[in-house]
Amino acid sequence: MSCSGLLALAACGANNTATDKTTTDAAATATADSTQTTAAMPTSAAFGKTTAGTEVQLFTLTNASGAKATISNFGGTLTSLLVPDKDGKLGDVILGFDNVSGYQSPEFRKSNPYFGALIGRYGNRIAKGKFTLDGKTYTLATNNGANTLHGGKVGFDQVVWTAEPGASAEGQSLKLTYLSKDGEEGYPGNLNVAVVYTLTNDNALKIDYTATTDKATVVNLTNHAYFNLSHGTSKDILAHEVTLPADRYNVVDAGLIPTGELRPVAGTPFDFTTPHAIGERIAQVPGGYDHNWVLNTATGQHPAATVYDPASGRTLTVTTDQPGIQFYTGNFLDGTLKGKGGTVYGKNAGFCLETQHFPDSPNQPKFPSTVLKPGETLHSASTYTFGVRK
Repeated sequence: MSCSGLLALAACGANNTATDKTTTDAAATATADSTQTTAAMPTSAAFGKTTAGTEVQLFTLTNASGAKATISNFGGTLTSLLVPDKDGKLGDVILGFDNVSGYQSPEFRKSNPYFGALIGRYGNRIAKGKFTLDGKTYTLATNNGANTLHGGKVGFDQVVWTAEPGASAEGQSLKLTYLSKDGEEGYPGNLNVAVVYTLTNDNALKIDYTATTDKATVVNLTNHAYFNLSHGTSKDILAHEVTLPADRYNVVDAGLIPTGELRPVAGTPFDFTTPHAIGERIAQVPGGYDHNWVLNTATGQHPAATVYDPASGRTLTVTTDQPGIQFYTGNFLDGTLKGKGGTVYGKNAGFCLETQHFPDSPNQPKFPSTVLKPGETLHSASTYTFGVRK
């Protein structure tokens, strides 16, 4: 993967009275500044315990217009995101649960939809759970038939991250760090990962990823949020209109492993270069959409997707510096999971837009490289901006 690029106060008085007043005023100012700083920081609350008994937290980021993002240090999971509709009413556009137990229930673990989680060490699939790097073959934990999916049996979505709330002129933030040790899930190298969520005052959620390693490895980091911009007014996302600035997509086999062919979207149900409702042609795609689109621009921050929900008027614009985006339409949701407020998540209840490098890149030398070497720093950023169309 390419490497790139996150008062002195002096006072003097003529007498003790003046000095005392200055000291008192300075103390009052310091107290006020402290209060303002505290108010501008994210808040936190208990989110329950993991099955291992570890207490985890839920952090709430709020911006000037009242939009809110809640993130747990369990899996770095984005659990909710409240943004306004065309009438100015806030609504939650993220699928998820009210407590950490929902993300660990037997039903959830069986289907494992990765609701809102940070994904690593390698997002998406690696064929047969193997890859060769610098002449050595590495065998990974397989959890998707014969393949490795989203990091393996215990990926970044299931670990407890170290959390550090913050705030800046850009907005409230949450920094999450994790050390993925050499050999974890079969991957080489001690990988230090830092992910920063920032909720900006223009209703954008920015996700910055950074990673370093002490041994050559492969890395593909992303977020697996499921969106439904209608906020409960529709049980599915089939009426959402999607635009993807991508002239090609990865053709995949029956196991959703890329064949290596980058096929033109023109004349196919994969053509979202102009807006199309998700449900318009989904029946023409066996199983539904779960593919990587090859973005027309592969360097620098560039457009990756635009979504419009006619019912709520909400829009979502995604920008990234990654070469691909996985558009997934919740095909495997089957109504067995009940989320926030008892909401039943059936088929197509949400869609994902996972900014990424291509699936199975470690075994596909013609794809952009996902190799990270000692001395290099991986840095990537993706931004999800919400608006309205009236």
